[in-house]
Amino acid sequence: MTNTGRYADLAVATLVVTDGAGTREVRYVRRRFLPPPATEAETLAEHTVVAGDRLDVVTARYLGDPLQFWRVADANLVIHPTELTDEVGERIRIALPQM
Repeated sequence: MTNTGRYADLAVATLVVTDGAGTREVRYVRRRFLPPPATEAETLAEHTVVAGDRLDVVTARYLGDPLQFWRVADANLVIHPTELTDEVGERIRIALPQM
């Protein structure tokens, strides 16, 4: 199975931390920046938010996979995906997934 999550391609880094318990290594994923709009894929559709919409359900409808909600968040340049379904009547851009 291919990992298609938003952090799949990011490098893992290690930081050595010294505290009261001694020295330990902390592993973390490097920072992920939103892709610039110019590099985004073509728009597949626009969805108008209705009462009760959830982004995972919207994503499943258009992209066939509710776990790809982050692609929709990236296409709309938001960090917190819930921002997209807060306002009834808001239009959400659904972009074709980049391969």
